[in-house]
Amino acid sequence: MILNKFFSKGLFRYKRRESHTVKIGNSAIGGNNPIRIQSMTTADTMDTKSTVDQTIRMINSGCEFVRITAPSIGAAKNLSKIKNELLKKGYDVPLIADIHFTPKAAEISAEIVEKVRINPGNYSDTKKFKVIDYDDKTYNEEIERIYDRVSPLIKICKKNGTAMRIGTNHGSLSDRILSRFGDTPKGMVESALEYLRICEDHNFYNIVLSMKASNPLVMVHAYRLLVENLDNSKLKNYPIHLGVTEAGEGEDGRIKSAIGIGSLLDDGIGDTVRVSLTEEPEFESPVASLMTERYSNRSNHDIIKSPKAFNFSPFHYDKRESEEIVNIGGDHLPVVISDLSNLNKIDENHLSMLGINFDSDIGLLNTEDTSPDYIYIGDNDIKIKNFKYNTIVNYDKWIEIDETDKTFPLIDLSKLKTIKKVSNKLNFISLKTNDIDLVNQFDLPLNSVLIIDSDNDHFMPDMRAFFLSMSIKNPVVISSNYNINYSDELIVHSSTDLGGLFIQGMGDGIFLRSSQESKKDFKKINFLSFKILQAARVRVTATDFISCPSCGRTLFDLQKTTAMIRERTDHLKGLKIGIMGCIVNGPGEMADADYGYVGSGKDKITLYRGQEVVKRAINYEEGVDELIELIKDDGNWLEPK
Repeated sequence: MILNKFFSKGLFRYKRRESHTVKIGNSAIGGNNPIRIQSMTTADTMDTKSTVDQTIRMINSGCEFVRITAPSIGAAKNLSKIKNELLKKGYDVPLIADIHFTPKAAEISAEIVEKVRINPGNYSDTKKFKVIDYDDKTYNEEIERIYDRVSPLIKICKKNGTAMRIGTNHGSLSDRILSRFGDTPKGMVESALEYLRICEDHNFYNIVLSMKASNPLVMVHAYRLLVENLDNSKLKNYPIHLGVTEAGEGEDGRIKSAIGIGSLLDDGIGDTVRVSLTEEPEFESPVASLMTERYSNRSNHDIIKSPKAFNFSPFHYDKRESEEIVNIGGDHLPVVISDLSNLNKIDENHLSMLGINFDSDIGLLNTEDTSPDYIYIGDNDIKIKNFKYNTIVNYDKWIEIDETDKTFPLIDLSKLKTIKKVSNKLNFISLKTNDIDLVNQFDLPLNSVLIIDSDNDHFMPDMRAFFLSMSIKNPVVISSNYNINYSDELIVHSSTDLGGLFIQGMGDGIFLRSSQESKKDFKKINFLSFKILQAARVRVTATDFISCPSCGRTLFDLQKTTAMIRERTDHLKGLKIGIMGCIVNGPGEMADADYGYVGSGKDKITLYRGQEVVKRAINYEEGVDELIELIKDDGNWLEPK
């Protein structure tokens, strides 16, 4: 296919996207500046001391820009007190006012802080989830109304040297945009471009752009489409702010953020990053640093051999077609292989840690949703009576044992021509990406599944080149072995590398390993594999929580509430539950959620079924119980085991 100049050059080599420089106080974004890290306070903006104290903790954790919500005129004015208190304490970090529904608050803020963020869908448009048939005349009249509404802010920003972020959120697209473009990345991009054209008409260019969504796939496609539109227009190459909104807490939030943000950083897209976690804000910047620091020297990666011809679009999801072998490939969900090869002796306890439960007399009793589809044991033995489970062993070990219908060989591609015996049912072939020519030339044994790894620092594009160069349709398990112990670093890097491939439709399985793995980490890594697949939305094994990171607008204790809802609903496989602190992005970001729990007043909750309001003004103390009753009424409740 024909790609624009940016993607045609950047699919198989790293080159950071060129953008013009935007000055933000005593710092700058874009151009030759490093990728900047920012975060957002969660304290009440009217509480000056709490906001200042929290800001200092954020700065000390690596935050370079601090965003503070200004939901009212009073909050906007209080930004001056916050800024002065920070200066008194020796902190001159650039401040960003976050604005949604109150243009006057934005105009006041623009005279105080270094940057103002506005959300086009909330700033001057309406969102009532109504389909309106706009003809061109009516549509253009709305654009003119927006022009008049946003122009005063632009003039103030221009006068004061204040930067602006035009930040589109998937969850807050206006009825006008939705009616013409639908709930699509194209609609997200057009929502921002409308405002951008108005800014340029005023000769105002101190602008940063963002396309945030809770779904990493939607987010990645929207950002890529934004870059495509900027490249193909007369508009400037504005710097890009990256973020997955409503990512959630803990590992889930880190995984989802890494898949979305990391995929774009791999593209060379992104000049500033915010990781949105339902945690204290000082925990966000270290995670963002783990994502960005990988790209300080990425341009020196080994050369990737580009495919001669390929069919790939950065803007759409297309699952690679593969043949079905046993339960791998075809229409099967991606499989998970768990690595037990580092264990000295594999016993029932190790297997039970993976949810694989045996009785020595009966054999396999049961498995769990997160039990691996296959276990890899290397050269180990499993001396368990009546043991029957999908097991992969090294080839030299496999030929020594009695072949069973549950034990399969792992064969190195380089040794394939020298072996005489293979499995009649399933063979795993291990190889590297630079073996692509051999793969296309070899006559692989029947029923062969490839397990592919890469030694290239630019892992995902190297894998992408391999997939696009393949002339065969054998299933492919994506493998990576990290020299990292179990930590945020392993979570972030593996989610970027592996998850980024699954959202591109590449991969029939995942085989995640760590050479620094402790004897007990195999359980964590197994769970991580399933979580990566779930965040990429290719295999669901648990409840999916879409929770916002909290801010000064939040109307209840978001961390406490998320923990309570998770504790009582985490066992509900396949349900998506949105937990939103306020109405700003609530119904929209919950577009694909089954249920929504949204703050609608002080200690008041509104419950949603999809985007439909079911109950309003519920007391906070009763909110979780009411949510569970709603799930039960719909027949979607299961009692926990």
